[in-house]
Amino acid sequence: MTTVSVIIPVRNDEILLDRCLRRLTEQSTPPTEIIIVDNASTDGSAEVARRYGARVIEESRIGIPFAAATGYDAARGDIIARCDADSIVGPDWVESIIEALAARPHSPAVTGWGRFYDVPGPASRMLTVLYLGAYYAFGGLAAGHHLLWGSSMAIRRSAWEEVSHRIHRDDPELHDDMDLAFVLGPDAKIALVPNLLVDVSGRSVHIGSQWRRRMDRGFNTISVNWREMPPWERWLHRLPGRGQ
Repeated sequence: MTTVSVIIPVRNDEILLDRCLRRLTEQSTPPTEIIIVDNASTDGSAEVARRYGARVIEESRIGIPFAAATGYDAARGDIIARCDADSIVGPDWVESIIEALAARPHSPAVTGWGRFYDVPGPASRMLTVLYLGAYYAFGGLAAGHHLLWGSSMAIRRSAWEEVSHRIHRDDPELHDDMDLAFVLGPDAKIALVPNLLVDVSGRSVHIGSQWRRRMDRGFNTISVNWREMPPWERWLHRLPGRGQ
């Protein structure tokens, strides 16, 4: 039987976390464990997590790269699934992750799609296409393959153990999901699976200081990884006979 650990890094998100955990406890295939990485929260996030029976791990170093990696290291499942506190997963999210990886034995990881639940009307769909579409399209060009999106993704624990020492977990000013995709390497057959659909908050697309910081982190993530393997080397691996 395939076991699944769900990791959620959290910092001061008790209200959204409550809804997220309620959905995770209603899954058609329950996860083996839910791990909440409490990233120095000052609200009741840890108490909410314990109320739902989740395992709470403390990570005092503030930053999603620290928190996510700490959770992945602690996972016991064959598959490490990841979402965020504002993710609203469907009732078969865990089951779909298991099926997606089972159908793709050569894929180390899968990633999903999303919708903004708090953006009104047609703008929600348009922003989703622009935001996630641009992320996957331009990020894929930079990495040489699909990126991972932390609001709905999963990686085999065996794949995580192979690269966990190479991710840039000590740099809080990068995107951990993007970094992990880069570190998996240009030969990684990361699969985009649209039915791994989650609803998420539109706070990530609000123009302002947070938006600028997200963009800066994106460019920083690309820069750090390009120094280790330039983009032309990454794409050379995609040529017939060059990949492993």
